[in-house]
Amino acid sequence: MITGTVRLDEAVAAQVVGPGDANLRVLANLIDCDVFARGGEVALTGPGHEVQRAKRAIAELASHAARGQAITPDTVRHTVRLVTAESPESVAAMVGSDIVSRRGKTIRPKTMGQKDYVDAIDENTVVFGIGPAGTGKTYLAMAKAVQALKARQVSRIILTRPAVEAGEKLGFLPGTLGEKIDPYLRPLHDALRDMVDPESIPKLMESGVVEVAPLAYMRGRTLNDAFVILDEAQNTTAEQMKMFLTRLGFGSKMVVTGDITQVDLPGGKASGLRQVRRILRGVPDIHFAELSADDVVRHALVGRIVDAYDRFDQDRQERPARGAGQKEN
Repeated sequence: MITGTVRLDEAVAAQVVGPGDANLRVLANLIDCDVFARGGEVALTGPGHEVQRAKRAIAELASHAARGQAITPDTVRHTVRLVTAESPESVAAMVGSDIVSRRGKTIRPKTMGQKDYVDAIDENTVVFGIGPAGTGKTYLAMAKAVQALKARQVSRIILTRPAVEAGEKLGFLPGTLGEKIDPYLRPLHDALRDMVDPESIPKLMESGVVEVAPLAYMRGRTLNDAFVILDEAQNTTAEQMKMFLTRLGFGSKMVVTGDITQVDLPGGKASGLRQVRRILRGVPDIHFAELSADDVVRHALVGRIVDAYDRFDQDRQERPARGAGQKEN
C-alpha cells in the first residue's frame, strides 16, 4: 500500500470532487484505493498501480474542469475507463486534440476510437463513421466541418440526411413540406448551434455557406469546395448512397455516418450503408471507422444498452432455426 497526493487549484478541485464529494465516491468505487479531499489536495491510499491510475484520472478530470467543462459522475466513469484502457501517451494525445471551441466549451475526441475517427477525417477524402448511438459520429464530423470552414480549407458546409420516418408517416404530419422535413434535420441544426454562434447561423444559411437539406436535394449536383456530411446513412438505399457519393467535387471532403443496427427503411429494403461497406472497403482515400459501445460518451447506461442489444442479436444469430410451430417469447 502506498500513499499519493494530487494538488489542484481549489476552484478546479471543487469541480473534480463534486457536490457532496459525489465524484470522489464514484472514483473510489471504480478504483481500488481510498480517496480523500481537503481544499485543493486529494489524498490517495492503495496499491501502487491503483494510485497511479487514480492520479491519471484526476489529472484528466482537472484538465476537463480547467477547460470549463462540467464534471459529473458519468464523466468520472468515462475517464476511469479511458485511463484504464489507454496508455498515458494516448490520453495525452487526446487531451491535445481540440477541434473547435466556443464560449469555453471545447470539442475533442474522448476515446481512442473517436481519435482514430477524427484522424481518418484529416487523412482521407471520404470517411464512413459506423457505430451505435452516442459514439459522437455526427457531432465530431460536424466539429471537423466547422474547423475546416474556419481554416478556409472549404468554402461551405453541407449537411444532409434521408427523410425516413421511424414509426410515423411523413405524409400524415401537419404543416408544409418544409415543416414536415424539419424534424429530420433538427439534430444537425442542434449540433451546429453548439459550435457556431446561433445568431450567425441564419446569415450563414442565407448566403449558402451552411446548407442543411434532405438527401433528395443532392441529386444532380456537383459539390465542390465543400465539407459534406451525410447523417443516418443506414436509411439510404443502395441507389441513394451511390447518388450521394458521386456528388463529390474538387476540393471537397465527405463524411458518412450511420448505425447499421437501426435501419428504418420500409419494405425490408437493403441499407445502402451496409452494401457500400462491402463495395468500397480497400479503395484508396476511403476509410471505414468502426466505433463501438466502448466509444459511447452519453449516459453510462447507453453503453450498457448497446452491449445488451449486441448480445441479444448475437444469441439470435447463433440460435438454431426455430421449428415452424414455435414462437419467440
